[in-house]
Amino acid sequence: MNFGKNLTRGIIKENPTFVLLLGMCPTLAVTTSAVNGMGMGLATMVVLICSNVVISAMRKIIPDSIRIPAFIVIIASFVTIVGMLLKAYLPSLDAALGLFIPLIVVNCIILGRAEAFAFSNGIADSFADGLGMGLGFTLSLTVLGSIREILGVGSIFGHALFGASFEPVLLMILPPGAFLTLGLLIGLINFLSKKKA
Repeated sequence: MNFGKNLTRGIIKENPTFVLLLGMCPTLAVTTSAVNGMGMGLATMVVLICSNVVISAMRKIIPDSIRIPAFIVIIASFVTIVGMLLKAYLPSLDAALGLFIPLIVVNCIILGRAEAFAFSNGIADSFADGLGMGLGFTLSLTVLGSIREILGVGSIFGHALFGASFEPVLLMILPPGAFLTLGLLIGLINFLSKKKA
């Protein structure tokens, strides 16, 4: 496969959130703001890229009988590194994302890409796949968090957009707002893709 195709597939055609509906737990839980969505997406993207590359590089020496446990160990190692870096350099983001950083280990996007792609493709293609899927996930979470923050608080990335007369829609920063926003975005994407086809 070619590098560009692997890169763009995860952003649009096979977007993990809006098309494949993977990683719903962090998608719904941490997207109360654009910063949280982007932070979670970038953390996941780093783990996805690194684990894809290492799994691809080791695919010929990992026996089939233990490949899933091997994937988990590789993924958990990178999640631990990302968690430590967040604690050291971005403690406020680490506090906001909380338990969802360690839960990246069991995120079905990462394990799914390791099994479906990295274990049977070369390093360059696996890197492109990880980057594309990671960018798609980051974009999805940032868009979802932005919409919820704008409507629920009246700001974007912490910067106020409206004057004192703005009345926030409290529902948008609560869990039902996540389901509502995600459902509407998925519906819009389905409508646009059917219209285009």
